[in-house]
Amino acid sequence: MVAHNGEINTLRGNINLMRAREGVMSSTLYEDDLVKLYPVVEEGLTDSGCFDNVCEFLVKAGQRSLPEAAMTMVPEAWEKDEEMDHEKRAFYRWAAMAMEPWDGPALLAFCDGRYVGAILDRNGLRPARYYLTADDHLYLSSEVGVNDHDEATIVKKVRT
Repeated sequence: MVAHNGEINTLRGNINLMRAREGVMSSTLYEDDLVKLYPVVEEGLTDSGCFDNVCEFLVKAGQRSLPEAAMTMVPEAWEKDEEMDHEKRAFYRWAAMAMEPWDGPALLAFCDGRYVGAILDRNGLRPARYYLTADDHLYLSSEVGVNDHDEATIVKKVRT
């Protein structure tokens, strides 16, 4: 579900707070069987594995879309962005109360067969670039030169 470049510097705190929540979480989908999904974060995983565990839990048990789960875990620097749309700001305000951010420096890419996306943590210290080609392929990387492309086939090229 998730690919990751960087590191999650807040990992220990994120894991501890996720475990603390397990005693009060509920799910209309799983009801009393929700406890069978605990611990949400498996022991011995890398920061990418831990992030994936929580993201998948939010999608499956929390019934959120993959982009919503990613935006909840890795919010933009929204608090002082006066140009941000009101609905998006309201989402981030809610997310800030629901979960603490998973901060990097990190670039996280996600895909579930319906959605594909990428998100930079709010510090923005990891580079990200993507190419969209005429044959509807999307290439995302944090470095230049990962793939050789004929410039004539590139429809869109973005660096963040």
